[in-house]
Amino acid sequence: MFTKLWTLVLLTLLFPHPTFLQSRTPHNNFAPESRSDGWATSDAASVGLDPAALTRMEQAIANGEFKKITSILVARHGKLAYEAYFDGSADSLRDTRSATKSITNMLTGIALDQHLLPGLDARVVSYFPEKQPIANPDPRKNAVSVEDVLTMSSIMECDDWNDVSRGNEERMYLIEDWVKFFLDLPVKGFPPWKSRPQDSPYGRSFSYCTASVTTLGGVLEKTTHMKLADFAAKNLFRPLGIEHVQWAYSPLGLAQAGGGLQLESRDLLKLGQLYLNRGSWNGKALVSEAWVTSSTTPHVQIDGQTKYGYLWWLKDFQVGQRSWFAYYMSGNGGNKVAVFPQLDMVVVLTSTNYNTKGMHEQTDRLLTDYVLPKQ
Repeated sequence: MFTKLWTLVLLTLLFPHPTFLQSRTPHNNFAPESRSDGWATSDAASVGLDPAALTRMEQAIANGEFKKITSILVARHGKLAYEAYFDGSADSLRDTRSATKSITNMLTGIALDQHLLPGLDARVVSYFPEKQPIANPDPRKNAVSVEDVLTMSSIMECDDWNDVSRGNEERMYLIEDWVKFFLDLPVKGFPPWKSRPQDSPYGRSFSYCTASVTTLGGVLEKTTHMKLADFAAKNLFRPLGIEHVQWAYSPLGLAQAGGGLQLESRDLLKLGQLYLNRGSWNGKALVSEAWVTSSTTPHVQIDGQTKYGYLWWLKDFQVGQRSWFAYYMSGNGGNKVAVFPQLDMVVVLTSTNYNTKGMHEQTDRLLTDYVLPKQ
């Protein structure tokens, strides 16, 4: 007993990072395993990745320089060329939190393509007559459109980045009816330090709001006459060969369109590849090319470096003297599915580093320091 105790103490002193419990051996998976999941594979060097940089990256993760990284995958020129797991395995489901929002973008595009959703100007409140009366009635709330939700620019007072916001998602989770939570929110004001829509680039004022995307999931159920999970399975997941899916649900049984959908890392990579392929997978169009273009075009400014499309983030990643444009899915913990059109590349980075300062900067560094080419 005494020996085991001192062994544990010694190991704790030598390996102070939580990642000590992860595998300490570099994976060196520079030729990913071929599986019957639709992915062609290649070794990393053949598609222009730097095996030496990838080795250094794995060692940095093993040494605890990067916290709670669970998987990194890279596809280039349509082939899976790098795959490493630092927690779990290829079969593990990854909770990438708000990366789900970009999947809701895909489902919205499919509903539009099938003429089930009449258009981006469809009024959100009008789909929920059973929720009437709503609190804080205002004609501006009645005018909130699907496009307002897709661009995080509705007039509702809803800001997940502000702890005191009435619409902060943590308050939503305390309520049984998440849709009514959003519909009941008051109209937001614009203090002097907040740009009004008319004074903002693209004519919209950004305010990150999970409750609005949750409600969009309810709109999709109304317009498709299907449960959101069933609509996604039929029109997106099964055509992509995605079999293992775990949704989060509201207390009333609404699939959470705003976050928490769990997928395998290879399947997350497929979703990025789908948009890199302009909406097609293995030659079959699942989402229209026009929708992919609209979704990854700037519609609202977030800050000096970052813009927003339709539930997709848009940013340049600086590597030395070069910058590489990406549109990407993003979630709490630093989770990312990043598409680099200039490089014909998709990168998945999953992490459980939730609610931690610097979580997104950490995965950005993995991209810029190790994955992306220097020239």
